[in-house]
Amino acid sequence: MSSPSKRREMDVMKLMMSDYNVETINDGLNEFNVEFHGPKESLYEGGVWKIRVELPESYPYKSPSIGFINKIYHPNVDEMSGSVCLDVINQSWSPMFDLLNVFEVFLPQLLLYPNPSDPLNGDAASLMMKDKKQYDLKVKEVA
Repeated sequence: MSSPSKRREMDVMKLMMSDYNVETINDGLNEFNVEFHGPKESLYEGGVWKIRVELPESYPYKSPSIGFINKIYHPNVDEMSGSVCLDVINQSWSPMFDLLNVFEVFLPQLLLYPNPSDPLNGDAASLMMKDKKQYDLKVKEVA
C-alpha cells in the first residue's frame, strides 16, 4: 500500500480529472472545495453546492471531513455549520473508499434518501415526517 500522502494526491487528482470542479485552499491537498450538483430525480436536482473537504493527515485511514458551504435544507445536514451526518463518513469509513465515492455515491444517496430519525436539522426532520409536501417545497425554495 502506498503512503497516505501518495494516496491523498491520487484521490484528489482523480476527483479533479472527473467532472468535478475542485478549488484548493492554501495551495495544498488537505483542504479544498468541490462543486456538487444535486442528484437527478431528487428534490435537489438542479441545485449546486460548494462542499468543503478537509483531509486528515492519516487519510485514507481516517475519513475526510465534509461540509456544505452554501445553504441546504436537509434533515441530516446542520443548517448553521453545514456538517453532514452520514454513517459511512462518520463511523464506518474504510480506506477502500475514496473521494470519488463521497461525491458519486455517499452524498447523492444522502440527498436521495434522507434519514429524519437521525437528524442534525430537527426542523427539517420534523417537517419531513409531519408534512412531506411542505418539506418538499422548503427544499426547493432553499435549493
